[in-house]
Amino acid sequence: MTASTEDDGGSGSGGSAAVRIRPARPADVRGINRLVEPMTHTGILLGKDLVSYYEAVQEFLVATDEEGTIVGCGALHVMWEDLAEVRTLAVSDSVRGTGLGHRILESLLDRARQLGLERVFCLTFEVEFFGRHGFEVMEETVDPEIYVELLRSADEGIAEFLDLARVKPNTLGNTRMIKRLDASA
Repeated sequence: MTASTEDDGGSGSGGSAAVRIRPARPADVRGINRLVEPMTHTGILLGKDLVSYYEAVQEFLVATDEEGTIVGCGALHVMWEDLAEVRTLAVSDSVRGTGLGHRILESLLDRARQLGLERVFCLTFEVEFFGRHGFEVMEETVDPEIYVELLRSADEGIAEFLDLARVKPNTLGNTRMIKRLDASA
């Protein structure tokens, strides 16, 4: 459930303005997979089966270039009444450094605000990128009652959020980060 992007966080000049960000559709799943799959070989992102992308397609935003090719993506997965996770944030090498990762992340955070969420979690190697966007290394704990409820989930992202031993191989080298949202931002 790792989030990855290398981006300057600014508006850039590499054509990111011509890139459109929109909600993903089932027809986009293979394009998302093509974008993300090479990053799974390097351990930057965790691999997923196509069926997992189809099941979560409503959580995804995609960025498409003028030809309609998917050049970026990211997902927002709701974990609890006030908490979501940024997942599978990735941009193509062809648009890296143009600010597209920033635009996708801001769109996901806007979506979280619209849902009335207060916190957004990520598990990432890109600590500096997320730090520039207000994420901090996670040290907070979850209320014991909520912890027990979250333990019932089979979702790997929730296990990573809780820092459970069974997901340690997935999280090695990653940093658990969290951002508190300002509802007015």
